Amino acid sequence: MPPPLTTVFLLLLVAATASAAGVSSQDADLESDCTDRWIHIRHLPPQFNLDLLANCSEYPVFDNFCPYISNHGLGQKTHNSSHSWYRTDPFMLELIFHRRMLEYPCLTPDPNLATAVFVPYYAGLDSLKYLFGPEVNSSFRHGLDLFEYIANVDNPSIWNKNLGHDHFLVMARPAWDFCQPLSNDPPIFGTSFLELPEFFNITALTLEARAYSWQEQAIPYPTSFHPPNLAFFESWVNRVKKSRRSTLMLFAGGGGISANPNVRRSIRLECENVTNMSTNGTGYAKFCEFVDCSNGVCQHDPIKFMKPMLQSSFCLQPPGDTPTRRATFDGILAGCIPVFFEEISAKKQYGWHLPEENYEEFAVFIPKEDVVFKELSIMDVLMSIPRAEIRRKREKVLEMMPRIMYRKHGSSLGLRSKKDAFDIAIEGTLQRIKSRTEELAAQRYALE
Repeated sequence: MPPPLTTVFLLLLVAATASAAGVSSQDADLESDCTDRWIHIRHLPPQFNLDLLANCSEYPVFDNFCPYISNHGLGQKTHNSSHSWYRTDPFMLELIFHRRMLEYPCLTPDPNLATAVFVPYYAGLDSLKYLFGPEVNSSFRHGLDLFEYIANVDNPSIWNKNLGHDHFLVMARPAWDFCQPLSNDPPIFGTSFLELPEFFNITALTLEARAYSWQEQAIPYPTSFHPPNLAFFESWVNRVKKSRRSTLMLFAGGGGISANPNVRRSIRLECENVTNMSTNGTGYAKFCEFVDCSNGVCQHDPIKFMKPMLQSSFCLQPPGDTPTRRATFDGILAGCIPVFFEEISAKKQYGWHLPEENYEEFAVFIPKEDVVFKELSIMDVLMSIPRAEIRRKREKVLEMMPRIMYRKHGSSLGLRSKKDAFDIAIEGTLQRIKSRTEELAAQRYALE
């Protein structure tokens, strides 16, 4: 019988810490490579992370997430012979990220050597008791126990060194779920973690960021694709390249059934209207395909939407309850050119992974107001794009693929040569923290 997940993590943490201790004194080459890249992992009692996994079935209003904990947060394989595809729940990003941090090559047990300090707190999982559980009316308390521990109990000098400016954590939900004003009475949906003055200096990596925030940075939603080596990754890329794009545009999602004007409703209506139109001479077998993912039926079953995405030239990415969608990254993995309707859906979100200046090279933007209120035809816009430009955009999408996937932990050396979503998130975090701590040091120097 395999050891409990908690035991596995503890063993990995001990090994990683011991390895880092040895590296810092023995391996001069790695020490040079790790200049300004050292990260210290703060010790947290399991109540802040691994113990939360034991409560995986306690929130029936949310979901029973027990099936998605396996494989260190990747979830169960889509089928027994699968090597790269899992039933991944994006809210397991904290667990996935923690596991990857344990094999980060520049870990140090000495916080004084570290550029950044990682806090392995499963903030999204801990928020469930406030969002859906018995403590819904105490959501202002979310994070206070953590702050008490890291700032006052466990070696507070680590926190006080830079007043939290060098600390970062992962929050596997949209930032909106953590920014309820402390003044709300009675409280509404969400916790107040990001509104607590105690955490104003910390860097939070979230699935979606607010439009104007100094605290959080959006990083990609985990998809179901986690290749273990370069061969499996390249095999998938070759399949994407060879896939015949017989459908002009695809929408995989739910909603749009309301009578009120909104972009999802407009997409559904247009897709229904063009179904019977002649495609003769267009090069497409059909203009639009709709994959109904209502009620979360697609969330843990990539087979339902990946095949249609592979057969489509464009994947429509309208906003839903929040501006961003996991389907954006599923589509990129399928080589399907994303079509956005709001700039905050991606362009103003994922600057580290999908640089804002590159959007015209790999995506299409159609203002939702033109679609909903001016009856602009999405099909007409997409059909007007020259085939040569479509090819260039798809080539750029293929180029982006490694940047938005989370490769499997323990992956091969060859695959590690390609920076994935985790690697880029760490690079961006280190850069951000270095800039902040240098500014803080300058302010302190000016006051002396």
